[in-house]
Amino acid sequence: MFTEISRRRRVAALLALAAALTVAAPVVEARPGGGGSVGSRGSRTYTAPSATPTAPGGGSTMQRSQTAPSPGMGSPGMQAPAAPGRRFGGGFFAGLLGAGLIGALLGGGFFGNLGGLASIIGLLFQVGLVVLVVMLALRFFRRRNEPAGAGAPYARSSLDDQPGARGPMGGAPGGPAPGGMFGGGQRPPQTRPVQIGPADYQAFERLLGDIQDAYSREDRVTLGNLSTPEMVSYFDEELRGNAARGVVNKISDVKLLQGDLAEAWGEDRTDYATVAMRYALKDVMIERASGRVVSTDSSEATELWTFLRQPGRGWVLSAIQQTR
Repeated sequence: MFTEISRRRRVAALLALAAALTVAAPVVEARPGGGGSVGSRGSRTYTAPSATPTAPGGGSTMQRSQTAPSPGMGSPGMQAPAAPGRRFGGGFFAGLLGAGLIGALLGGGFFGNLGGLASIIGLLFQVGLVVLVVMLALRFFRRRNEPAGAGAPYARSSLDDQPGARGPMGGAPGGPAPGGMFGGGQRPPQTRPVQIGPADYQAFERLLGDIQDAYSREDRVTLGNLSTPEMVSYFDEELRGNAARGVVNKISDVKLLQGDLAEAWGEDRTDYATVAMRYALKDVMIERASGRVVSTDSSEATELWTFLRQPGRGWVLSAIQQTR
């Protein structure tokens, strides 16, 4: 009898561990950028983009960037990427919860030696405590990471609503960065206002579709013409990962649904514009060898794309950030 109980507990422990590891595995979304926040935004790389009507919560802080943090800023870009806010309850926490549920079903539970109704009540009580602690921790860290003086949202619903100096996306161009000295005695780069007009918004919308199309065709040359070398390196990493898994990510029917300007500014000879865009797309994963459809998804995404422009050249993509 004792041997049978021990065997069942070992099996329960192994199943619980497997469930925890499975659920805790990071979920990588398809489409360019992999659902993360990557790239560079000049001196604002490690500052979350301002809120807009399209992205009311603003943008997430950068998870990966080749831009070195300014002195006194620490190394925010070198920290382990945090899961986007919309995946609350996922990752390691969900793995532990799954382990506890499986243990309860097999007679182990969070409290091990309790059974029946007492085990279920104990499980619910502990889950409630864990959820409360996580919610309080998230609220604390969100308040600490909330950017001070975020700009007011700009009211426009599409990239091509109205002409004008402010542009169809609305919003005044970004002004100079706050003054003051960074650690090490270095001043932040001087910024200047940048005017964004109808032609710029049309370019942003066109780049949204063209980059998705080139990514779908695994056309690295076109991606290089439409993006910075840094962004191309991230795209290439994702495409090589798909090839290693034997799949191809086909994206089609990309349509901008809503967009507005979050920030626009210039540094030295480079112009920057961060745009919040909500768009629809059809996302299909195909087995490379057989052409069999592995998964298909028609959905919407809301992201903040940053574009840069240098004298005599057009806009190119320099960063993608998820919303909060």
